[in-house]
Amino acid sequence: MNNGIIRPMLVEDLEAIMEIEIASFSTPWSVQAFKAELKDNEYARYSCLELDGKVIGYMGLWFILDEGHITNVAIAPNYRGQQWGEFLMRTVMAKMAAEGMERMTLEVRKSNSPAQSLYQRLGFTTAGVRKGYYADTGEDALIMWAELGMEVNKA
Repeated sequence: MNNGIIRPMLVEDLEAIMEIEIASFSTPWSVQAFKAELKDNEYARYSCLELDGKVIGYMGLWFILDEGHITNVAIAPNYRGQQWGEFLMRTVMAKMAAEGMERMTLEVRKSNSPAQSLYQRLGFTTAGVRKGYYADTGEDALIMWAELGMEVNKA
């Protein structure tokens, strides 16, 4: 993972971000939604994972008081299964903990076992269910929370 770089997302990254977004989600965000997050949302923190000068993943969250709500995280299909998602999330979680964030939450499709396994490795536990959360299928979402602390820094 030595040559992976995590840096703030820029508007100039959105072409690459949209390719990953469209490949990753059945109801992808629009480029306008990402632009609004980057330009207008003071709580938003969006990061890119860059490998050899190419954006291969991203993670977005809202930092409100001492909590983070992960809005999205995705890795380009050709780079999945190589621990880049874990690297990205561990790095961002450690950075946010250093900035005073105490806990994080996210929603994940009930059927998305690979993502749930990753989140569990990162210390997330299931705290509830949002019934019919995903508009495209009506699928339930698991609500997961993690307390941020020293275990996050074991990247």
